[in-house]
Amino acid sequence: MEAGKQHGTKVATALDSWYRIAKVARWGSLVDVRHTYPHADGLALGKRDQKRVYTVFNIGGNDFRLVTEIFYDDQTVLIRHVLTHAEYDKEDWKK
Repeated sequence: MEAGKQHGTKVATALDSWYRIAKVARWGSLVDVRHTYPHADGLALGKRDQKRVYTVFNIGGNDFRLVTEIFYDDQTVLIRHVLTHAEYDKEDWKK
């Protein structure tokens, strides 16, 4: 949650709201995530054994992108990046 605070109060509030929902959610797949967050997107990066699948949420009135890695087996959600649209669109976070 600290990572998002660099963007100010708006994103901190949005992260808190997202966290409260995600904390009690029992998602088994991206389809389940989309029942709660219809605009969540799945994004696979890397190849073969280096492949990672991220779930990207629009938060803060769609001002920010929250990039997560969800491990559905044990219900672990890791926050990888909290970005503005401009930062997300640069795609530097994919490196």
